[in-house]
Amino acid sequence: MELIEIFKAIILGVIEGVTEWLPISSTGHMILVDEFLQLGMSEAFKEMFFVVIQLGAIMAVVVLYWKKIFPFSLKKKPFIQKDIFIMWIKIVIACIPAAVVGIIWDDKINALFYNFQTVAIALIVFGVLFIVVENYNKGKKPIVKNINQLTYKMAIIIGLFQLIAAVFPGTSRSGATILGALLIGISREVAAEFTFFLAIPVMFGASLLKLVKFGITFTSFELIVLVVGMIVAFVVSLWAIKFLVGYIKKHDFKVFGWYRIVLGAILLVYYFFIM
Repeated sequence: MELIEIFKAIILGVIEGVTEWLPISSTGHMILVDEFLQLGMSEAFKEMFFVVIQLGAIMAVVVLYWKKIFPFSLKKKPFIQKDIFIMWIKIVIACIPAAVVGIIWDDKINALFYNFQTVAIALIVFGVLFIVVENYNKGKKPIVKNINQLTYKMAIIIGLFQLIAAVFPGTSRSGATILGALLIGISREVAAEFTFFLAIPVMFGASLLKLVKFGITFTSFELIVLVVGMIVAFVVSLWAIKFLVGYIKKHDFKVFGWYRIVLGAILLVYYFFIM
């Protein structure tokens, strides 16, 4: 029985590693997949697991982009790399809206929106928006082609889009922030990269909040399930991030929009006619 639960954690880790970075909603997918897998743990543990497993995915960003995100250097002068330090100020600014809402209304948001219907509708709505925005931007040259060109105003706007994802599962944090970035003239490559970096404090903060609420007290088996999920998410994320970066150099995001629409429609049919 325990081996089955570990196998389920592996599957959920794969889903997290792929969907965290592709704009198709990791939390939404895990909520939906668990409807069928039924991870055999307490509801409190599962709520925590679906968030904390993202730490594995985040470590993939840290490993892949260490030189771009670490603002201190022992080998170079100056000791503090100004461009990286300023980038982190913008990241913190972009995190504020979601952080405030998450800390104050986390339980209410979970109770109201973590369900089949919300996930399906959010998948469809943002799928349509991706297609509309990509069609709108077709032929236009982006204003921002380097992450250092991002302004504080742009960071705030991206942070507000991230807030939407914090409230409605199925929206996709990466999807919402990339969509917001595209709308204000940021290139796909910069939008994706800033989204990767933005995820670091967001996921660490969200994970800490969930761990504190859970109590940071695990049985040995709960700890094994959580660690297995995180390790798998880390390994799969290494591939997913490289894939997305390579993909958007030659393609737009419309394929993800269509995927979201089809999946959301299937889920609505399942919910209304089968469940």
